[in-house]
Amino acid sequence: MAKKERPKFSKESWKKAKRVFRYFAPYKFMFGLGFVFLILTSLTGLIFPYVVGDLIGNLNLPQSSPDPFWEMKSLNALLILLIAIFVAQAIFSYFRVYIFNWVTENALNKLRKDAFSHILSLPMSFFNANKTGELTSRLGSDITTLQESITTTLAEAVRQTLTIIGGVIFISFISLKLTLIMLSSLPVVILITIILGKFIKRLSKKVQENVAKSTQQAEEAFGEISVVKSFSSEEKEAGKFGKIADDIRKVAINAVRFRALFISFIILFMTGTIAFVIWYGASMKQSGEISSAAFTQFLMYTIILGMSMGSLPNMIGRLIQAIGSTEMLMDIIDTEDEQPEVGNKEIPNGDIEIRNLSFQYPSRPDVTVLDDLNLHIPKGSKTALVGGSGAGKTTIVQLLMRFYQWEKGEILLAGQDIKAMNLRELRSKMAWVPQEISLFNGSILENIAYGKEHSTEEEVIAAAKQANAHEFIMNFPDGYQTEVGNRGIQLSGGQRQRVAIARAILKNPQLLILDEATSNLDSESEKLVQDALENLLKGRTSIIIAHRLSTIKDADNILVLNQGKIIEQGGHQELLDKDGVYKKMLELQYNDRIFTS
Repeated sequence: MAKKERPKFSKESWKKAKRVFRYFAPYKFMFGLGFVFLILTSLTGLIFPYVVGDLIGNLNLPQSSPDPFWEMKSLNALLILLIAIFVAQAIFSYFRVYIFNWVTENALNKLRKDAFSHILSLPMSFFNANKTGELTSRLGSDITTLQESITTTLAEAVRQTLTIIGGVIFISFISLKLTLIMLSSLPVVILITIILGKFIKRLSKKVQENVAKSTQQAEEAFGEISVVKSFSSEEKEAGKFGKIADDIRKVAINAVRFRALFISFIILFMTGTIAFVIWYGASMKQSGEISSAAFTQFLMYTIILGMSMGSLPNMIGRLIQAIGSTEMLMDIIDTEDEQPEVGNKEIPNGDIEIRNLSFQYPSRPDVTVLDDLNLHIPKGSKTALVGGSGAGKTTIVQLLMRFYQWEKGEILLAGQDIKAMNLRELRSKMAWVPQEISLFNGSILENIAYGKEHSTEEEVIAAAKQANAHEFIMNFPDGYQTEVGNRGIQLSGGQRQRVAIARAILKNPQLLILDEATSNLDSESEKLVQDALENLLKGRTSIIIAHRLSTIKDADNILVLNQGKIIEQGGHQELLDKDGVYKKMLELQYNDRIFTS
């Protein structure tokens, strides 16, 4: 997410947090059943002090007609009753824990999948504004925090709340005066909870943000480990990570300090209140205002209420922490996606025309990358884009694939605006081989098959042969089952490019985009791949971005770009005859004039 001020602890925070429970809607019956068992667990827990309090209180009373047999019989019945209470509570607790966990796992599984799918559907501008580690942290640590909060903390907080409510009802029947004395402390507790809760939430959210930063830092260092080692930057990277880790520790300790202060104050206040209530109740017993059994029951309920109230602040603090995580996760889910399923699914195959197109990247709105650009790419032609870095070559193909939105100008396919076309279908007709190849962690077979869903092994092998990849693949002991490693690190740069070309060949697109697709190949492999691409490009619209001008001399049209504008265009020989920018670029790359005729 773009950097913004952290939201304050407000109704909006709770509103966002509550939206998570829409994922629990399909399981509302089971969730309700879990609450039934939660209530039963609390009720059985409340019966225990009443029975035991009554027993202990009555043991001190003088018996008018002692009957040892009757007393033993009563004690046996009491023992059976207590065992029945314990067994019932154990059974209720089992179903409570199992049902809540079952519901939570299913609901959060749907949330996790929805969040991941939604992130994939977000525009490229979102990924430019957000670091990968922060997004993975949202899917990982934030959902884990939420999971722990719902399965354990929330259920336990509700159980303790029910215990407090039930306990208060019981003691109000025993002695309304003592109950009112105890409840007089609640306004202070609530006020402290609100005040300290704000600080705890803010600090907890800051911890989550720093954890996301640490994940990002680690991913970057591990993903580019060869660069780190080549520059002997292990200590530098460790220092950067250590600084973030120190920030996490600092903020986390600050959050713990507030939680500890919160819990300590509540415990001190509540225990002081309970001590006063016990003292006052004892004086009432001595004056005969309350019976011995009732005082014992009240005393036991007071102890249970004190334990419940003492544990509640910590649970509230953990729930507030979860709200911070939930808020950031819901911010991502609320981000508008690319709407990939909207628009006309019939994608024509025809000329590409760009009219008066201007564009600035959202992250750099003050820099015009394309300036009132006009170009025409005939159907089935081979068009090359050349120019210096930042000329706008890659931006053109990114806009063709609608990675970004533009305000001024049009891009037409067979005379139809591509903005009106179904985005998923549009991209299915295109294949892009970028300059920086990243493969998925899996086998070579899986990476090539990524180009076409439900492709057969025979089709994969045929594509690999066309891309001149089959021979080096078969030289591996595991052949097509060879694991490429993270980002394809187990393969050389040239091997990765040939796998990527095979993937594009397998897709069999209407429009093929090659962004320096042969830049990492040696001369021999480049010639073989160029021959394969020549066959692939026949009758297919293709756009080639090239710095090595030797790869585009057979292009039907070469467009020379500078600062987002076309300054020259024509065939290879035509541009050489103009003796302009293209010829100078060629002469800079090659001292001899082997391409001048």
